Amino acid sequence: MQITLEALRAIVGPAHVLTGDDVTSRREDWMTGAPCQAGAIVRPADTEQVAAIMAACHQRQQPVVTHGGLTGLVHGAEARPDELVISLERMTAIEEIDPIGGTLTVQAGAPLQRVQEAAKEVSLQFPLDLGARGSCTIGGNIATNAGGVRVIRYGMMRQQVLGLEAVMADGRVVSSMNRMLKNNAGFDLKQLFIGSEGTLGIVTRAVLRLQPPTPSEQTALVACPSFEALTGLLSVMGKALGGSLGAFEVMWQNHYRLLTDTLDRHTPPIATEHPFYVIIESLGSDAERNATQFSEALESALESELIVDAVIAQSATQRDGLWAIREDIEGLVKGLAPVLTFDVSLPIAEMQRYTNALESQLKKRWPASRLVVFGHLGDGNLHISITVGSNDSAVRHEVEAMVYQPLAVLGGSVSAEHGIGLEKRPWLSTCRSSAEIELMQSLKQALDPLNLLNRGKVLQDTF
Repeated sequence: MQITLEALRAIVGPAHVLTGDDVTSRREDWMTGAPCQAGAIVRPADTEQVAAIMAACHQRQQPVVTHGGLTGLVHGAEARPDELVISLERMTAIEEIDPIGGTLTVQAGAPLQRVQEAAKEVSLQFPLDLGARGSCTIGGNIATNAGGVRVIRYGMMRQQVLGLEAVMADGRVVSSMNRMLKNNAGFDLKQLFIGSEGTLGIVTRAVLRLQPPTPSEQTALVACPSFEALTGLLSVMGKALGGSLGAFEVMWQNHYRLLTDTLDRHTPPIATEHPFYVIIESLGSDAERNATQFSEALESALESELIVDAVIAQSATQRDGLWAIREDIEGLVKGLAPVLTFDVSLPIAEMQRYTNALESQLKKRWPASRLVVFGHLGDGNLHISITVGSNDSAVRHEVEAMVYQPLAVLGGSVSAEHGIGLEKRPWLSTCRSSAEIELMQSLKQALDPLNLLNRGKVLQDTF
């Protein structure tokens, strides 16, 4: 490393500079469990310490990688021995909650679940929700523009951030801690950092937008006889429930059967012979009205033969049991090992043809291969898990080509919500034009001319 350990210790204290086994004992990738290879890990307590670290790194041309909850899936937190990791694990404070203005101010290292709980304590909610809520951090959610299961109602993380504070590559602090819903004064600088995966600056604090509570949650698992019925159901439920439709999470039969029947990890609430399964969630403030509206919508769908079976959760325990099937990523990883995972987006109408063609191509190349699909259908996002018996680099590249190349013709994206990192960088041109990539590179060079921040992630190093 270019920076000395003494310089780092002078900023954060000796106890917060980790080296040797204290570094390698930590993983840097959730999926593989690969150990961290960084030269050192430094743990600042606040924005001022992050700024001091970056100023020192800029002076010595020391590259850095930022670590949050380490739940990413695209190797965005991978660090080399010559790189310094800045971990925000000490920066977890919820600084202020404004129940009148509906805002929450928080340090970037705070776990998502902690923010959700803090909002609930003042009878509000922070609507972003994903399976890794207990470990993923707000800073990571911002850096990757996280989505989750309620995008169909509340949008991506970008829609939840009113203001933020970030440390630039040279140690300058850009503090735009806006608390207003409307602020049209000049460039909206926070957008530079949301979704940029730590390549343009390190987000240290944020002002988040809270929403009114939805104490009534109606949840059902339904089975659909065809993809046409599935898309018809999405349209019907959207119209019937209106703004109360909170989630429309689809599991292909291969996903549902694997986790319930094949692996026996969950008791199947509905028989496993149907082609598609959907978790439908309705969120409202009036329990009686919400329940009536929800049951009537499902009855209408049954009468129209859009669904052939359904179970409505009658308690929080039952609701959690339904969601557990959808969120059992650990089961997928273990059941399909060695597994290759992808998250893509494409027009809803093209999804079945795309997955059928992909499965056919995989079977032709690897007869014993297995494809498992689930996704946030309402926002065009599919999660694809594939096993072909190997995950070495040559095999992975071959599978990636099968997954990603058709998306260019369909107008899809190689990343719906997980970001690009290192893993998807070679495929960025599949869904971004050369002009777009050139502009991204111009922004990177303007804001980080020494290429110190998360170098090689998202964009190929060109300077």
